[in-house]
Amino acid sequence: MASRKDRAARKLRFGVNSALEELGRVRDNEFCDEEPLREADSDEEEEETDFEDLDSEEEWEPESEPSPKKQRLLFISPTSTPRTPRTPTSCGPRSTPKGRSRSPRVRKRSASGRSVESDTDTWNDISVEDEAPVLPSFLPKRTPGPQVVMDRTYSPLQLFQLFFSTSVIDTIVTNTNSYGKMRMSEDGKKFPWVPLKAHEMYSFIALVIYMGLLSGKNILDYWSRKEIYSLPFPKSVMSRCRFNAITWNLHLCDLKEDRANALKKGTRDHDRLFKIKPLYTDIVNACKTYFHPNRQLSVDERMVATRARIGFKQYMKDKPTKWGYKLFVLADSACAYTWNFFVYEGKSSLATGKGLSYDSVIRLLDLPLLGKGYQVYMDNFYTSPGLLLDLLDKKTLACGTIRSHQQGFPRTMTNELSLRAQKGSMRWLRKGKLLFVRWMDSKVVSMCSTMHKAYDGATITRRVRNPKNEWEIREVPIPAATKDYNKYMGGVDVSDALIGYYNVLHKTKKWYKTFFFHFIDIAVVNSFILHQQLSKSQNKSPLTQKEYRETLVSELVRIGTQSNSSPAPKTFQPCDPEPSTTEDNSKNEPCWPEYYGSDATSGRRICVFCKLSGLKIKTPVYCSKCSVALCFVPTRNCFRKWHTEKHGEK
Repeated sequence: MASRKDRAARKLRFGVNSALEELGRVRDNEFCDEEPLREADSDEEEEETDFEDLDSEEEWEPESEPSPKKQRLLFISPTSTPRTPRTPTSCGPRSTPKGRSRSPRVRKRSASGRSVESDTDTWNDISVEDEAPVLPSFLPKRTPGPQVVMDRTYSPLQLFQLFFSTSVIDTIVTNTNSYGKMRMSEDGKKFPWVPLKAHEMYSFIALVIYMGLLSGKNILDYWSRKEIYSLPFPKSVMSRCRFNAITWNLHLCDLKEDRANALKKGTRDHDRLFKIKPLYTDIVNACKTYFHPNRQLSVDERMVATRARIGFKQYMKDKPTKWGYKLFVLADSACAYTWNFFVYEGKSSLATGKGLSYDSVIRLLDLPLLGKGYQVYMDNFYTSPGLLLDLLDKKTLACGTIRSHQQGFPRTMTNELSLRAQKGSMRWLRKGKLLFVRWMDSKVVSMCSTMHKAYDGATITRRVRNPKNEWEIREVPIPAATKDYNKYMGGVDVSDALIGYYNVLHKTKKWYKTFFFHFIDIAVVNSFILHQQLSKSQNKSPLTQKEYRETLVSELVRIGTQSNSSPAPKTFQPCDPEPSTTEDNSKNEPCWPEYYGSDATSGRRICVFCKLSGLKIKTPVYCSKCSVALCFVPTRNCFRKWHTEKHGEK
């Protein structure tokens, strides 16, 4: 018991001694920190004048505060140290009044949320005169317009063959034959492959363009025997089986090189567009070769509709065609000629560090071929101060709408355009060689330009409210940049509209065939624009696009049906290969039954004659001349019935 009492007494003495030592340290700190406490008291008394101090020229500095160690000693929480007879009470610092804070003061911000900058720039209104910039001279490399003999008369076929020349057709025919031969070795194909000829390819293209003129729900409807359709033209050009066989085996690139490229998938050397590369390159080069654009150009995107599951398919909610392949296009603003374009492959294809919009414009503008002094119009996806300044260094002017949060856009709020301003109100600001304009239409329109004066006195008709709150038609001012943007920006849109009127695009399971049909559209529309330009220079009335396409189809079919066509200039008309003796013998060859495979059990196909009766009966026999599967058995001699009724001649 005694030992327990001794231990309790020692603990009590130790607690009293530690409390007395702590009390002594607190008194010493009170004497040392007396001056800061007085300053804090005076600060509380003058706290009502905090906002007046900010207007003075002196810089405000936060008061010096005690160190964390001193704060811990000065303030002892009553909860952490309960008040007992053995624990002395400490007088902490005076508590802060309710509703007041001792945190450092922060600079005030503007009502809009942006920090007020020390920028001396000010938005100017329409009353302030702007100086017109000095523009570089327009020095194109070639005379703007068609790059052909202007006083010569060209047929639609000759203009179309500028883009689908003899070499292009021969390349497609060679690659298609290689692909068809490879598929012939596989079992289960619907039709045997007969080698394709160049004149057949022209007939195939003629039918594709014809289907754009006369749209049908199904390809089979063009050869349907129903009275409601009765379309004799497709049957006179090519049989349905042959058209389907060409469509299924259509191939644009070399088969061996395609296989080698497929082995590189997943590496940097893999070319995602290799399957269309030969035709893709030829079409782009032809577009640049046979036309030189005028001074005003427009840059925009184009969507080629597809629902295929492929990596570079894009979605654009603001486009009429929301799902498809994205093409970046440079078009002439005056006539909507597609001068340059490229297919967007994905983010990795243009990763240069300056953004997709910057790289797209630089890639489309082939300045060594174009020349100097061109004016490029673009929307807010492309426009940036950095791009416009870089183009100006290359003697190329630019103008476009711009997003107000774009890096480099003025942040000054001085005399900024109000969101409730009347229609026609405008503000402008010039920073170096860049002009920024904000104009009130139905909403605020922001522009950036390197070639315009802020306001040149132009007006536009708008529907506005008068003081009596009634609608009336009134002339309101419009900035020069906005006026020219509305005039010249629609080059790509007009080109898309011309393509959309008689679109030849077909549904297909192969993505590269979609591009093949779109390249035909580009070739037809561009050749039609060349026809318009030539007719205008010769003071002739041009054909409408419908009449032009009808004439082109007739001329393409004439090439396909003529076995011995007369030679023509290589630049415009393709030279058909000389007819060989094997071709002549094949035309006079009688119809003979042949087996698909080595025996009657392999390579069976559905009999075309039985299919007309609604039956699906397979047979191993086909006609060597007509290239159709026909039953040839004692109980069902479709081979004889087919030729007796002369189906093979249709």
